[in-house]
Amino acid sequence: MTTIAQTMSAIGFAPVIALLHTDRKSDANGLKPHFSAEPGSPLGGASLLVARRAGVQQAQPARARVYPNLGVVYGTVDPAGLAALRADPAVRKVQPANPFSLIRPVAASDSGLPAEHTWGLDAMAVPDLWAQGLTGAGVKIAHLDTGVDAGHPALADAVTEFAEFDLTGRIIAGATASDSDLRDGHGTHTAATIVGRVVDGHHVGVAPGAELCAAMVIEGGDAIARILGGMDWAVGLGVRVLSMSLGIRGLVADFLDIVQVLRDSGVLPVMAVGNEGPGTSRSPGNYPNALSVGACDAAGAVADFSSSQRFKRRTQPLAPDLVAPGV
Repeated sequence: MTTIAQTMSAIGFAPVIALLHTDRKSDANGLKPHFSAEPGSPLGGASLLVARRAGVQQAQPARARVYPNLGVVYGTVDPAGLAALRADPAVRKVQPANPFSLIRPVAASDSGLPAEHTWGLDAMAVPDLWAQGLTGAGVKIAHLDTGVDAGHPALADAVTEFAEFDLTGRIIAGATASDSDLRDGHGTHTAATIVGRVVDGHHVGVAPGAELCAAMVIEGGDAIARILGGMDWAVGLGVRVLSMSLGIRGLVADFLDIVQVLRDSGVLPVMAVGNEGPGTSRSPGNYPNALSVGACDAAGAVADFSSSQRFKRRTQPLAPDLVAPGV
């Protein structure tokens, strides 16, 4: 884990997340003067340059970004700004902000359509739950990923809300639901696993009655700003579950308090633990307050690529919490 002090000693400023006291969320905008607009800021120079290269027109860099539903402010600080944040009575904690990355499949292949259900649905006895009326109907699920191809037949009428966050973390008004992962369609794949509708008698989704609120938050640009934006957006929609197949390599506490904000807001965070094998894991999936998921094969054996790790802590020392069909 890279600390604030280590980052500042190297470059003189650091990206941070300021968490506010629950009763001081209204003070969030007042924290902006503590942040720096230095070139290279995650909300400034570097992301702006990437956006321009991609042909995206951007306004001037923001000093900081406020996420009112989460009660956090994110941006870059110099030593004076860090001291001011820590002294501000509205702030309960200041944390470093390490970069996220997508958890990509180890291998991808076209296995064709299942006979009726995928082997994973049968292994988890999901059709028995459907028979009891447990299809996810009436439940909103947030899905933060590379976006989603809402025109896919398995996702017909499933995507009820969509948001795209640009490379600097600003929401794009009127964005059309699409998947930015042109190689694997990662977001579309994970979305269909969650809520895929039946197509010509073939079932792939665990909760085909649920609503999907999908956001494009990776890859590229300032992933921290984009993911925070997606989380804040999802809480504002009143979702009950938030799914993320992404993370920071290792046990990094940056998002521990933010995951607790999700729990306190009535949202269950379901996080992939990683595809780097035994003895490894990713945050926030490896947090005790997140529901982390690894992969098993059709025989019920844990996949050799699936991450798993034991930690020296009193509660939930093992990650992941469970494994599910993922080979």
